[in-house]
Amino acid sequence: MDWMLKDLASSVPQTRHVIVLSSDGLRMAQHGSDTDAADRLAAACAGLQSLSTAVAAEFPNGDGRMRLVVIEVDGGFFYLMAAGAGAYLAVLADDDVDAGLMGQRMRDLVARIGEHLTSPPRVSGPVA
Repeated sequence: MDWMLKDLASSVPQTRHVIVLSSDGLRMAQHGSDTDAADRLAAACAGLQSLSTAVAAEFPNGDGRMRLVVIEVDGGFFYLMAAGAGAYLAVLADDDVDAGLMGQRMRDLVARIGEHLTSPPRVSGPVA
């Protein structure tokens, strides 16, 4: 999966970090960041996706699922996109990134490898 994350980063100028994470905040893959930074970002994403799912539940005609969160901060953008059951794609980019191109490339990546980004639920006890 690393080459696909690298492809996303190289196809959208100003991309800093690309991370795939599970819904409980565990880093599954990364490109462009050190392991500690990727782990911190993945942990923060778990809370953000939980919050956005709670907000999504307030839309009476929606399905209650989070699809995309974009945060603009001084210096750049953060993107978090659902990427399969229990998996998410997160990207940090500089403030002059092409936001439309980023969204398109993220959707393309999720469509191409969505089934590989799935993180099955953890179970306790013996599995039959």
